[in-house]
Amino acid sequence: MKYMLIMQMNPVVWDALPQERREEVMSAHEGFIKLIQDSGEMVGSNALGAPADSVTVRGREGGPAVTDGPYAEAKEYMGGYYLVECASKERAVELASLIPDTGVDGMAVEVRPVIFSTGSAV
Repeated sequence: MKYMLIMQMNPVVWDALPQERREEVMSAHEGFIKLIQDSGEMVGSNALGAPADSVTVRGREGGPAVTDGPYAEAKEYMGGYYLVECASKERAVELASLIPDTGVDGMAVEVRPVIFSTGSAV
């Protein structure tokens, strides 16, 4: 089964960290990537830009409407994700707990099952 391990970014928490700690967290992702590549569980990964650089297209009567950012009131946003394929939800949770961001108070990783992939059911 595929799972998306969604890294929830909290810019207030991240910006409060010393530069050395931020660099440590970022460089630790290399080890995590190697782990899931070596285990054959990695499907893909992407880091995403800040909400200030995004727009949202919403359904509205009369056609779609485009607004700045994802949600103006959000304190956290999806900063990136790993897409993994593993044997169980428990393994996906185990992998999520190894993502360096989970070592920072106030940061989180959401584990969400993928129920459909382009061209095929999961």
